[in-house]
Amino acid sequence: MIMTRVRFAPSPSGLLHVGNVRTGLFAWFFARQRKGAYILRIEDTDQERSRSEHEEQIYQDLRWLGIDWDEGPDVGGPRGPYRQSERFPIYKEYARRLIESGHAFWCFCSEEQLEIQAERARAENLNWKYPGTCRDLPKDVVESRLHAKQPVVVRLKVRDAQIRFHDVVHGEMEFSSDVISDPILLRSDGSPTYNYAVVIDDALMEITHVIRGDDHLSNTPKQVLIYEALGRPLPEFAHLSTILGPDHTRLSKRHGATAVAHFREAGYLPEALMNYIALLGWSPTSEGSEVIPPSDLVQHFRLERVNKSPAVFDVNKLNFINRHYMKSDPSVPGLVAVELEKTGWMPAADRETWLLMVLDTVLASVDVVSQIPAALENVLRFPVENAADIRDTLDDPGAIDLIRRFAAELEGKDQLTFEDYRVIVGRLKDATKRKGKQLFHPLRAALTGKSSGPELDKLIPLVETAARLRIKDVLGCKDRVNAFLARYG
Repeated sequence: MIMTRVRFAPSPSGLLHVGNVRTGLFAWFFARQRKGAYILRIEDTDQERSRSEHEEQIYQDLRWLGIDWDEGPDVGGPRGPYRQSERFPIYKEYARRLIESGHAFWCFCSEEQLEIQAERARAENLNWKYPGTCRDLPKDVVESRLHAKQPVVVRLKVRDAQIRFHDVVHGEMEFSSDVISDPILLRSDGSPTYNYAVVIDDALMEITHVIRGDDHLSNTPKQVLIYEALGRPLPEFAHLSTILGPDHTRLSKRHGATAVAHFREAGYLPEALMNYIALLGWSPTSEGSEVIPPSDLVQHFRLERVNKSPAVFDVNKLNFINRHYMKSDPSVPGLVAVELEKTGWMPAADRETWLLMVLDTVLASVDVVSQIPAALENVLRFPVENAADIRDTLDDPGAIDLIRRFAAELEGKDQLTFEDYRVIVGRLKDATKRKGKQLFHPLRAALTGKSSGPELDKLIPLVETAARLRIKDVLGCKDRVNAFLARYG
């Protein structure tokens, strides 16, 4: 039985984005499910745009997501090199073999000549393709021109026939070779074209399944011809649908974060991002929760169930999944601690106690870890200067009197515990005969300056602890009530 071998081949010309990493993720699911090999190959033939720091970022992003590989530039393997820029001698050798076998030829036509021909065809509304000018040049003419070092490329001879291949996502595919020009394999500077390099690499690395975006579907007929010329068996192809933004245009930077690094910086958890990306164009066989841990994704993923229709990226759905993982992920406290340190919300003392209180109070109200400082700011800052949120409370004739009584109860107390608060509320209820919203809304307004927020059994200890630890000059409960009365009472 042939071992399954799949590859992920990103270009180090920028950050790893959602569409690209989904390809790598689906290939990883497929390889791990079949106990096959997962190969990471760096396609860095674009020397002007390729950067070593981008390559390093690719490694970091994949490892952060939980994707590992069996062969690659950093781990080695028996079928390297795994950077295309280090494989140029291989591409030249196989181009030589294709010429010797009659499947390829030297072409001396200049770009200017070909562009003039193409312009004439366009003017007559005709489809232009390379006319085969150099296909059958006599051997002595070819050798003479090569000896004279004339600019030259290597082209593949396209056979006249239908080109057929099977695609796991799209089914049986058929193209006519009539519309395909003899494609360039090696450019005049000796560098390989994409379609040629990728076939040489996949063939020599014995890739059994080529999983990639459907923007490569139109390249596949040319690649099939190169496989045939090399005498190599075709891999199984699977072209994944495009990912769209909420406006149903191709997902791009204008839709917000699209790079894995950006999601990581924003405080998303890797399991949540992996889970959500897996659902872009694929769904499990059984109905149920969309929250699927990585081990279950590997077990249940089926390439045959990938949808050919475009997938729509929905950040609200990602946030929902991320909130679920934040409830139980053991890395969350550490990540929150880092955010609190960065923003000045971490005290010098009682750090563990403070962290647990913060998590208990605000974690459920945020989508990502990076939102915690702002949520904490919203909870602990005391905006008594803005009455819009508590206008209904202030319009209640008895509210200010209730708050004055509350302030009197707090005199003599260094700190307010929630147990003390409950006792005081009981006395105020008996004394004023107020209950429900009439009782609790004014007290919340006096303590927070807002009409809603976390439950006071969590908020009161958080406020008093922040005041005691002198975190960002947060006022304690007694000072808050007095400041409120100074402004409104």
